[in-house]
Amino acid sequence: MSNIPADLKYTKEHEWVRDLATAGTVSMGITDFAQGALGDIVYVQLPKVGDAIVSGKVCGEVESTKSVSEIFAPVTGKVIAINDSLSNSPEFINSDPYNTGWLVEIELTEAATDLLTPDEYGQITA
Repeated sequence: MSNIPADLKYTKEHEWVRDLATAGTVSMGITDFAQGALGDIVYVQLPKVGDAIVSGKVCGEVESTKSVSEIFAPVTGKVIAINDSLSNSPEFINSDPYNTGWLVEIELTEAATDLLTPDEYGQITA
């Protein structure tokens, strides 16, 4: 069974969202379930700081030894930070997907409306 932290929100496409201390900003990444299904992650393509992203639209890619998977934006907003450490150490997504393996920080331009609770996401991954 995958790790599903109770303080996060989730998408059906296996991304997570964490509210940050600054109101209207979130961080995001891929879930433990997703990284487990992908296998060893060897490369991550992230949006650039300043890019606008739209909920449900592709905003990056994760490449593993098994496949390449698209990353879908869980919210609509502007990218304000990326996890630069992933360019040299994409395996952080495998070892710690909810902390050192975060992908981007986003300043929301629209309220997030279709995120799942941990219980709802757990039903998808069960």
